[in-house]
Amino acid sequence: MRLNAFAVAGLAALAAWGAGAGGVAQGAATPAVSPQAQTQQVQQPAPPAKGVSPDYVIGPGDELQVFVWRDPELTTTVPVRPDGKISTPLDEDMVAVGKTPQQLSRDIEKVLSIYVKSPQVNVIVTKPANAFSQVKVIGQVLHPASVPYREGMTVLDAVLAVGGLSTFAAGNRAHLVRMENGKQVDLPMKLDALMNSGDMSQNLALRPGDVLVVPESRF
Repeated sequence: MRLNAFAVAGLAALAAWGAGAGGVAQGAATPAVSPQAQTQQVQQPAPPAKGVSPDYVIGPGDELQVFVWRDPELTTTVPVRPDGKISTPLDEDMVAVGKTPQQLSRDIEKVLSIYVKSPQVNVIVTKPANAFSQVKVIGQVLHPASVPYREGMTVLDAVLAVGGLSTFAAGNRAHLVRMENGKQVDLPMKLDALMNSGDMSQNLALRPGDVLVVPESRF
């Protein structure tokens, strides 16, 4: 009985040693992954802010991600300064205002091509905050305000966002102020017909920077 106990103990020790040896061997066979390789594997551009269209015009106050493919050291998130410029790792004064994200991407690629072979850059607007990305509704509405523009936005969307027309609104004398080719254009609007009679011909598509003006009724 004593011999059997010693034998059992020996077999248990042998099994434990074998499991440990196997674990070491298995761990040794696992290839090491460098931190840089891990970063490259998971590096993905940030999603654009909701409602930002490809023809969005960048302005002061916007937050941008400059995503450089396969180069995390050059990828950065920056604000557009009041002077309309951004600071990136290889260019401290890149003009951003007035450009679309695609146009700015190409400009950054030109600068990076001096230092990097065939750079691929995506500029993503992560937080639109400039006046170009807003629609202003002023005059006789319940809550005059600047409404964040989103793709597909209409006059009805903007009016509802500010609570609708006030009691003293002359809705059918409203007008939409818009800049086209550097010139101010006034578009007459019949908001009473839209809101009260459902005249959808008055439900124009809005653009970033539009100003909807609702005058007061004349008694």
